[in-house]
Amino acid sequence: MAEPADIIKRSCMVKRSINKRRMGPVNYKARVFILTNRYLSYHDGDSIERPGKEKGKICIHEITVIEEVDESAFAEKNRGYPFQVCWNDYVLYVFTHQKSERDDWVSILQNMCRDNRCLLNKYHNGMFSSSTWSCCGQTARLAPGCQEAFKSRIRGGRRNRDSSPLPSTPENVRFSRQPVLPPPAPPPRPPEIEKDLRVVVALYPYTPTQQGDLALVKGDEYTVLDDSREHWWKAKNSRGEVGHIPSNFVQEQKDYTNMLTKFDWYSSEVSRSQAEEDLKAEDKEGCFIVRNSSTAGMYTLSVYSKDGVIGMSDGFVRHYHIKKNDQGYFYMSDKHSFPTIPELIDYHQHNSGGLATRLRKPPKSYNTAPATVGLGHDIWEIDPAEITLMKELGGGQFGIVRLGKLNNGTYVAVKMMRENAMSEDDFIDEARVMQQLKHEHLVQLYGVCSKSRPLYIITEYMNKGCLLNYLRYRQYLLDKPLQLLDMCKQVCSAMVYLESKSFIHRDLAARNCLVGDRTTVKVCDFGLTRFVIDDDYTSSGGSKFPIKWAPPEVLHYTKFSSKSDIWAFGILMWEVFTAGKMPYPNMSNVEVVNQVSSRGYRLERPSNCPESVYTIMMSCWEEEPDRRPAFRVVIRQIQKLAADDYQEWNI
Repeated sequence: MAEPADIIKRSCMVKRSINKRRMGPVNYKARVFILTNRYLSYHDGDSIERPGKEKGKICIHEITVIEEVDESAFAEKNRGYPFQVCWNDYVLYVFTHQKSERDDWVSILQNMCRDNRCLLNKYHNGMFSSSTWSCCGQTARLAPGCQEAFKSRIRGGRRNRDSSPLPSTPENVRFSRQPVLPPPAPPPRPPEIEKDLRVVVALYPYTPTQQGDLALVKGDEYTVLDDSREHWWKAKNSRGEVGHIPSNFVQEQKDYTNMLTKFDWYSSEVSRSQAEEDLKAEDKEGCFIVRNSSTAGMYTLSVYSKDGVIGMSDGFVRHYHIKKNDQGYFYMSDKHSFPTIPELIDYHQHNSGGLATRLRKPPKSYNTAPATVGLGHDIWEIDPAEITLMKELGGGQFGIVRLGKLNNGTYVAVKMMRENAMSEDDFIDEARVMQQLKHEHLVQLYGVCSKSRPLYIITEYMNKGCLLNYLRYRQYLLDKPLQLLDMCKQVCSAMVYLESKSFIHRDLAARNCLVGDRTTVKVCDFGLTRFVIDDDYTSSGGSKFPIKWAPPEVLHYTKFSSKSDIWAFGILMWEVFTAGKMPYPNMSNVEVVNQVSSRGYRLERPSNCPESVYTIMMSCWEEEPDRRPAFRVVIRQIQKLAADDYQEWNI
């Protein structure tokens, strides 16, 4: 909702259904209309003081016609005084309660749109009904208008020099009258700044954690003033307040209009297996999501249903490809096609239309806000007094990890480094660089508490714990190879990102991956082994690395690269497809070095692992680093195996 200072005019009026669909009922609804410099929007509230939820809006610069409409053209009488707003190929009919109110709205809108390049010279002052325009009898809906539009009467605020003087009719007098509430003049801005400004829309709400940050309200627009920093932008809201916002919480306004991201039922990165698990966990009839299909540029609807299933307590999940016909309309059943996916979903939320069930709501856990880089735009050093330490989550070579809660209610993981566990000074010098690494499958490093001991490392909290334990307590996953492959895919996507940043993990393993809601897997502790002081991670030569995850060049020469990470990723895949078994279970570290680097021994294929997946593992364990694939190649191979139409597993 815009603030009063931004509103030019607002009224309670009646809107006739736009009917963007091919077929649809004609209805009339009372709406609160709000006009600003940029938009004409309508809301479902009951008064101008309480406008309610926004139901639609029209960009002022896209308007092609603003004119009155002949009242006799409507079959439904006594609705009020109608006028029309045309944009693209759509027409919105609005009815005011008083003629003077209609005069004001038409006058104001015409003045605001007078410089629109898309204005039409002619318009219809009637209705298109029963395949005929009531005003001129033409039979095509998109037939050219039959009367001169205001563009022909006035041009750029001046009379058209090629036309004769306008007669002094009440209509023309009304048009020349000044608006009741003229739009405020924009503040002067230097041209070199103005041309770079852009508008973004908040995809998620954001509550500031420090002074200088700006709150975000989902769906509101913000002007970006400075985007020189990758993760935190300086922006201004509609009230003129300026502050920093997380860049991954917003989307370009010009892209947002047609984006599915703004809908709670859409999630771009969910796989087929993950969708099935999420919908079954919700266990509600008609629970659904729309996700990206394995075919580029296509979408898939996944929906949960129990209807008609005899003897099945868990229900089932059906997957429907959203297709396009020759006219560019979207459909799942060719009897019901629509210009946009949201309209298609809206229809199937009210009618099953050939689906297993009518669509209801998406799972509650979908479209949660991502992690930010840092807890604020310039937060690195965190005061321990702002953290309430809670239960212990686990431990490792660094020390123990505890759940923490910040004063603003955010849950975090707190690594409490034990004394002499790591080279603290070296870590602090490089940790700021690590904080800037940002990916949806990397655990986010928020900051440190370094002014007292023990040293705290504050990271994103993942509530399902480490991947290794997650697998060991869920042996039933061995019968679900697609879900296991999806876990590998998530890890691989994070490693593709690290590879692109020339960043080496050095300790990739299931124990260093964490699991959150919706079986989201994220890689953690990347690069930390450089700072570890621990005998368990020390070979006979004095180098620090985990022996059973290390390739020959690391075992012999301590030579780390992205290709040594690829080797470790192959071991991680083996861990996943054995539900967390220890690699080389009957060998000591010395035996592993001898068997792997000297005799070419490789781990055997797990009993429930498809041959095609084991082939990827073996490619990661090539003796020569140059013969091992890059992560970007491996993830393409995994994506191919996990495609929606992949049915047969060669086990």
